[in-house]
Amino acid sequence: MRSLVTASLALLLAACGGGDTVPNVETPGRDEPPKTRVLDAGAAMLQDKPPIDAINAYLDGFHFYSGRLQAQMEAHHYCSVLNEDVIQCVIYDGNVREARIMGVEYIIGESLFAGLPEAEKALWHSHVHEVKSGQLVAPGLPRVAERELMEKLVRTYGKTWHTWHTDLDKDLPYGVPQLMMGFTADGQADPDMVAARDARLGVDSTQRRRDRAGIQVPPVLPGADAWQRGNAIQLEDPTGHAHASHGGARDRERDGDAPQDNARSRVPPR
Repeated sequence: MRSLVTASLALLLAACGGGDTVPNVETPGRDEPPKTRVLDAGAAMLQDKPPIDAINAYLDGFHFYSGRLQAQMEAHHYCSVLNEDVIQCVIYDGNVREARIMGVEYIIGESLFAGLPEAEKALWHSHVHEVKSGQLVAPGLPRVAERELMEKLVRTYGKTWHTWHTDLDKDLPYGVPQLMMGFTADGQADPDMVAARDARLGVDSTQRRRDRAGIQVPPVLPGADAWQRGNAIQLEDPTGHAHASHGGARDRERDGDAPQDNARSRVPPR
């Protein structure tokens, strides 16, 4: 995966690229006083941040709640390469400084996935369709470098947990983490959601799909994408939070019956 590392570094040099995606969340709290701002500035100059500095790749794609395909959202991945077979990503609801952390995704190569316990495999999703459909993009990366990166990612598997459900929770993170999945076929992703993302970031999913036509399609290994076989694993929430994966009235009451829909989230009515 040496070429993946090279492509990731190219992502860093290319920066974000495209337009900005601002969070659709208003977090309560007091403004920082001057003393706090001075402390922040001092810490930024004096403290090393090796784990943060290691983040060198930006990917934008889409997730849905395991168990409810209709509850979909955009996810901005900021990733670091741990080794030839493992990548770790912090997921945000935007690509600006004030973006909120939504969760994490761990990405592993096919050989590591094949060695997982059978029960564990059900938590992981494939990346074949995300790559081949053009929905997974690396904004700002030159086309040749992006294709090289996608040729590696098409053979990987991801395990994704969202901890702040910003499609529902517009102020603070509520409830327990939820397992997320990736799309596996045409017709699953909301086309309006994809089109809005493309317009905002200045990318063209359709053109990327054509560009990636020559990428070989590997077989999806047994055990991945278990939701397609009726094994949609999800955490029940003891707090009573009605996650999009389960539905319920609590979120509608909290949000004043407003539809759960924004440029980065689409939850069509059942």
